[in-house]
Amino acid sequence: MKINKKIIKELSDYLDEFNLTELEYTEKDTKIKVSKNNISVNNQNIPSPKADVNRPNIDLSEKIKTGIEITSPIIGTAYHAPEPGAKKFVEVGKKIKKGDTVMIVEAMKTMNHVPSTADGVVKEICVEDGQPVEFGQNLLILD
Repeated sequence: MKINKKIIKELSDYLDEFNLTELEYTEKDTKIKVSKNNISVNNQNIPSPKADVNRPNIDLSEKIKTGIEITSPIIGTAYHAPEPGAKKFVEVGKKIKKGDTVMIVEAMKTMNHVPSTADGVVKEICVEDGQPVEFGQNLLILD
């Protein structure tokens, strides 16, 4: 397989130009994905080392978060409450039980209740109210 370095260089330049962290390009049976990771330590952004062809690109920022992650089961829009102005399902510091509704994800005009997968205390809410979410994206982190 011959690698077209020109395309990779061009995609890398687009990351900087448009302030992106990841970009994927597909043409026929060729798929190229470039990304850059920034890790924040003591409020200072430290760029990660350049990707090495012989070494897989590991996102260290995901390793820093600890706790039980509750992820989105579907692509849609996340809501913290059952309706605008209503009490939120969860807040940071609230103790929840397995099966409690933690959020709603709207997809195709259907409101899907997202249940907690474990007991715990809400450590972090990872998405804003009304924010689009992807399948598998973290919604909450529990202690």
